[in-house]
Amino acid sequence: MSTSLRGTTDVSSLASRRDDRRRSHGTASPSNSEAGTSHAAAIFAQQQQYIFDCVRPLYDEPLAIAEGSGCRVTDYDGREYLDAFAGILTTSLGHCHPAVVAAVQEQAARVGHLSTLYVNDRQVEAARALAEISPGDLGRTFFLNSGTEAIETALATARLHTGRTEIIALRQAYHGRTSMAAAITAHAPWRVLPGTVTGITHALSPYAYRAPFGDASDEELVEIYARDLIEVIETTTNGRPAAFIAETIQGVGGYIVPPKGYFQRMAGIIRSYGGLFIADEVQSGFGRTGTHWFGIEHWDVVPDITVMAKGIAGGMPVGAVTTTSEIAGSWRGKTISTFGGNPVCMAAMVATLGVMRAEDVRTRARDRGAQLRAALDRLGARYPWIGEVRGMGLMQAIELVEDPATKEPSPRLAGKLLHAARDEGLLIGIGGLHGHVIRLGPSLLIEEDEMDEVTARLGRACATVAAGR
Repeated sequence: MSTSLRGTTDVSSLASRRDDRRRSHGTASPSNSEAGTSHAAAIFAQQQQYIFDCVRPLYDEPLAIAEGSGCRVTDYDGREYLDAFAGILTTSLGHCHPAVVAAVQEQAARVGHLSTLYVNDRQVEAARALAEISPGDLGRTFFLNSGTEAIETALATARLHTGRTEIIALRQAYHGRTSMAAAITAHAPWRVLPGTVTGITHALSPYAYRAPFGDASDEELVEIYARDLIEVIETTTNGRPAAFIAETIQGVGGYIVPPKGYFQRMAGIIRSYGGLFIADEVQSGFGRTGTHWFGIEHWDVVPDITVMAKGIAGGMPVGAVTTTSEIAGSWRGKTISTFGGNPVCMAAMVATLGVMRAEDVRTRARDRGAQLRAALDRLGARYPWIGEVRGMGLMQAIELVEDPATKEPSPRLAGKLLHAARDEGLLIGIGGLHGHVIRLGPSLLIEEDEMDEVTARLGRACATVAAGR
């Protein structure tokens, strides 16, 4: 792979830029020179003064990142980390990819903001690029600022097209933080207010590891989930749902992968009742699951509406809803997005998709994902408190339990492993309803030797947890 597309980490230049920045900040910048504290602690002290308390850092001792390049980031005190979570699967090409940086700089100098009141070539170019890789005839796109906003737009579009209002989502789902997105989310910790949106119901999550059905085959599980969806439609709605929405792989839920045949059956059921199937590809899209551009393609299903965000623009804020011309045409009333289709963000998206094509990220995710999965399977065989290893491509997870027989979730061990990995210089994510699942989702451009380094550090972290368990 060419250096011009990927870039490399130059620790000495990072240190030089970091020192220059600290000098330029002067006394206004958090400093550890007098108090003897780390820069991270000084920054966090100011965050506690100026930022909402609910904006909480991941670690007990907050990590403040100053620089990033490729799969590596450096904190304000000069320590380097391997990033195996990619900003929650968002820096899809790694940090500060040269092609994305150049596109942003060039566009910012040309025109930085327009709003949807005006036509801009970058938005059209981005929509065309998205249409070229989307399954079926999904070729019309509405650009927004985030996955949450895209979810809201997708649900409104489904309601306008069908003339119906009721939505069916899944338990264990996470779709965002606004009122409607939170209403279809099924994680109590992420729903801080009582539900006020009507017409929302939830079917069973396709969570095979915790299914209370014994040792059922994929075919048997699909039949159980299908019967449940039918019962939900016929007993908790008026029988005329607008849509069924599901993450291809449930992300915050802990990378829950549905069994084979699942989406074929669910899409068929919702359509038989006159509703649409909305695929949430916010985390699983753009080659992340390997082989295909979108996770849903592993089930050979074309959604009616697809929702995307996160890795779509290499770290820049973009959300997107893609559907058919017929469904898109159902929205006839006024609407606007001040920042949706922003030229700078669109330039970043076009550059990101260009690199993804050139680097064949679908194949890379398949191969590096297999490498990661093999290492996780070895850890799972070694440590009984790893209850399950699951995922697809570069979206892999390990579920931690107190006892493999009872499968009691272990947020205790997950927290220990999260911090032990940080001590090894490795950044990973956490998820699951109880915070008991470790999630990995590194850059799609991660190299084989970097993945070896990720798994070696994770292995040492597991050994530390096992020794102190």
